Amino acid sequence: MNFEVSKIKHIKEKIYEPITLIVGILIWLWFLLAVLESPAHSIIFTLVFYILIFLFISFVSRVMMRAYIFGHYVLVGERQFPHIHQMVVDASRRVGLKEVPKTFIFNSNGVMNAMAVRLLGRTKYVWLTSALIDADNDEQIRFVIGHELGHHVAGHLDILVSILRFPAKMVPFLGAAYSRSRELTCDRIGIWLSGDIEASRTALQMLACGSARLNAQMNATVFQEQENMVPPITGFFLHIFSGYPRLTQRVAEITEWYAYSKSTSPVFRIPGETALS
Repeated sequence: MNFEVSKIKHIKEKIYEPITLIVGILIWLWFLLAVLESPAHSIIFTLVFYILIFLFISFVSRVMMRAYIFGHYVLVGERQFPHIHQMVVDASRRVGLKEVPKTFIFNSNGVMNAMAVRLLGRTKYVWLTSALIDADNDEQIRFVIGHELGHHVAGHLDILVSILRFPAKMVPFLGAAYSRSRELTCDRIGIWLSGDIEASRTALQMLACGSARLNAQMNATVFQEQENMVPPITGFFLHIFSGYPRLTQRVAEITEWYAYSKSTSPVFRIPGETALS
């Protein structure tokens, strides 16, 4: 199937995406009107000044970070970890990215993580931690790469839209809900690209486990069942304040979506599947 992010995007993101954009634009318009109409111009312009200072610091930080990563991280390429580079190239082509993101591996001192980043201009980045590479097998790494590419292809890091949406992210619970929905979308893109449900489920579980020694022994179904043990009240409050769904929930989500994709329209067929079941 041809990749269409709109058909893979999680329903929660489809709900929160326009809400956060509209709320963000309305807050920006309210702020602009307050600047133009308020008699207390000195206070308003002082606030504007601090916003500009914040934007300037953010810009300088991105410039410095871009310089830092080339001197301290390891750039993946045709001559440097070519098997990982090929994973990124293949996945980028399949989701329709015109430019393959620059991929780096860095020493995370034991922290397992991966990030999709936009620093300046149009250049896209994917960062993979050394601990994740050590703990995951190649099939799991493909899922992780697919997840991070998902942030790029779904437009999560588009600078202009992010600026428009920024005030909405400050709204209690709304920003966190939108962030969680984006992660669910990217998990779907990860499984769509990997085509390996068990590797994708255990890649998420590995973020909780973190043990290369136990990797081959992981049972994602048993891990998923832990969700039933989460206390409903405290679990609810932890959930609404977090920008990430629980890992047990994420395993359950991709498991359900994978099963759905195999039993419905071919547009949801997972790569590698030759027939619907």
